[in-house]
Amino acid sequence: MADHAPVTKAVVPAAGLGTRFLPATKATPKEMLPIVDKPAIQYVVEEAVNAGLEDLLLVTGRGKRPIEDHFDRAYELEEALRAKDDPERLAAVRESAELGIVHYVRQGEPKGLGHAVHCAHQHVGNEPFAVLLGDDLIDPRDPLLQRMLEVREQFGGSVVALMEVEPEQVSLYGCAAIEPTSEDDVVKVTNLVEKPVPGEAPSRWIIIGRYVCDPAVFDVLEKTPPGRGGEIQLTDALMTLAQRDRSQGGPVHGVLFRGRRYDTGNKLDYLRTVVQFAADRPDLAAEFLPWLREFVAKHDED
Repeated sequence: MADHAPVTKAVVPAAGLGTRFLPATKATPKEMLPIVDKPAIQYVVEEAVNAGLEDLLLVTGRGKRPIEDHFDRAYELEEALRAKDDPERLAAVRESAELGIVHYVRQGEPKGLGHAVHCAHQHVGNEPFAVLLGDDLIDPRDPLLQRMLEVREQFGGSVVALMEVEPEQVSLYGCAAIEPTSEDDVVKVTNLVEKPVPGEAPSRWIIIGRYVCDPAVFDVLEKTPPGRGGEIQLTDALMTLAQRDRSQGGPVHGVLFRGRRYDTGNKLDYLRTVVQFAADRPDLAAEFLPWLREFVAKHDED
């Protein structure tokens, strides 16, 4: 029975056009933009693998071949690094190809996140699965996905990650109506509203890019009409499941995440994320932080 099946598979949608980062994304997938020296999508794949999900499906589209190449072996490059006796860089190059078993499917048409998730149906089958969005990076010191898997095992159904934001930000996201449970960091989701009108949001808890889905979501997505922007929304399908009991693929619970999340969805947040990651790197911080302080001081003087 799917309700008791362990979660072993992760789905990473990566078919977006990355228009906010043009012209950089004209020929390079947005997911391959580096956070210091590692592409953003690798952090997401590492998060899934660290939570025990080593069967990964990347939902891609046209122009995303560099993603496939990144998670493949690069024999000529490896041989060149071996000849230069550079074991550190050789290990870094091999790392991405050895993370887990990576599969690919093409979305074909950009019909929204719900459609991208539905493209995973054949690979996932009748098993629960995780969905990780590449715009959100979760600090590895805050094991959010692991906690979500525990909540799925305890309560069944689907689980979403929720983060509290200021009231003026709520309308930018999908927002959850919630009820408390016996667990301090877990709530029952009673409704989901995609980008609510300011002042009409059911709470300040918004959905961030981590989901653990019951396989019943696939049947619901097949029947879910296009919503906002003419796209099939995953939140609409989860809203349907939130009204069901455990025997029908419901309910939906939320994990209240109070840890470190980094956004790479737009230029300003991407720049903040790069600076934060660089400042946390032992091999960079000693030189980078003094330079950054000096730069900011001079900028303030000007």
